[in-house]
Parts: sequence; structure tokens; C-alpha cells
Amino acid sequence: MAAKLSRKKRVKRRRLPFSTVRNRYLRWGLRIVVGFFMLTVVWVLALRFVNPPVTWLMVQRGFERQGEGKTWKITKDWLAYDALSDNLKRAAMAGEDARFTEHWGFDREAIVDAYQRNKTGGKLRGGSTISQQTAKNVFLWPGRSWVRKGFETYFTLLIELLWSKKRILEVYLNVVETGDGLYGAEAAAQYYYGKSAKSLTKRQAALLIAVLPNPRRWSPVKPTAFINRKANTIVRYMGHSRIP
Repeated sequence: MAAKLSRKKRVKRRRLPFSTVRNRYLRWGLRIVVGFFMLTVVWVLALRFVNPPVTWLMVQRGFERQGEGKTWKITKDWLAYDALSDNLKRAAMAGEDARFTEHWGFDREAIVDAYQRNKTGGKLRGGSTISQQTAKNVFLWPGRSWVRKGFETYFTLLIELLWSKKRILEVYLNVVETGDGLYGAEAAAQYYYGKSAKSLTKRQAALLIAVLPNPRRWSPVKPTAFINRKANTIVRYMGHSRIP
């Protein structure tokens, strides 16, 4: 009798066929992918109309300041697209993404140029567009990895599809890090120039954009020779920038 019960238990515990297990995992995998897609589409659509209140970078910088014995500081003040100075919009395009209004999120020429320059050695240069930087700043965590780059590509495609170019540029200019604890053009303009980003001159706008690669190291009011040269170049090309 005990032997019969043992055989019955072994029959009940028999492993499922591989095809059944595979199909089960495939179904769960598909559900996860579809759920992620739906969630991110809703998220991106919501931020087309609602201004993002905070970003991962802002939170990280806040903790870094606390670790250095400083107070938590996030200074930002949102300006709508039409309120932002046209000088600032042109400076951003001239300094960061000259073909912003022409591409769909990725500037092939800039990527190829960056690749060729990086092959020669020296300091690495990126080919990120304003759209890519906006996707990175708003939706992703700071850092460098292939996984993060994949998500950046995905969110770049989404915002290009679901947002207007005006909205992308507006969000970029309002969330980008512009100094120690400063985020967005308005906070930077008030801090450095004592005026609103509504009324920046060409030179002031160019200097704000020129320091963006490392705004905690460089200052637009105390520009190095390098920053001055970069700002001069930005001013020179601002006239070619056709803002959206």
C-alpha cells in the first residue's frame, strides 16, 4: 500500500513538458513587455502636459550635497516655452544640437563626427541631441551603461513621437543642471545675472549654454578662456538656428 502511494506522489510531481514551461515563461515575458510599454507611454504622454517636478539627478545631487556636509538644495523655477528668451533657445541649438528641428531624436552626422574624433584619442566627445539629453534627464538615472543607453534610445523615440519639438526644448531648458543645486535656465539666470531667462542677451545665453557640460566646475560669470571661446562660437552660430 505504501509503495502504491509513493508511486502516485511521483506521478503527481512529474515535471511539466519543456514546451509547456517555455510557453508559460513566454506569456509572462510578453505581459511584462506589454505592461512596460503601456506604462511608459502613459508616463511620457502625461509629461507632455504636466511639468516634471523632480529628476533622478536632482535627488542624487541633493544626497551628494548632504554627504559633503551641505544643505539639500534644489533651486528651479519653470518658464513656459513662449516665456523663454529666443536668445536662449537659439544658443541651446547652436551649442548643443544644430539640427534639432530636422532630426527625429538622433543626429547621424554628429554621431559619426564624434566617433571619428574619439578614434584619434584624447577626451571623449558625445553626439547626444537635445532630445536624447531630455530623455536622459527626465526619465533615467545618472550613470553610464549599455542598459541605460538602451532605455535612453527608447525614451528618445517616445518623446519625439508624442511631444512637439517646442515641448522637448522647453523641458530641456527647465530641467538641465545649470550649477551647484541649480536646475533650469530661470534659476541660473536669476542666480548668475539677477534677471529672468525671459530677457537674456545673446552673450549671457551663450555663456549659460557653454558651461553645460560641467556647470558645477565652470561659471558663466567667471568664464575660462575655453568657455569664452565656446561662447563666442555659439554667438556666431546663433543666427543660423531656426527655433521651433
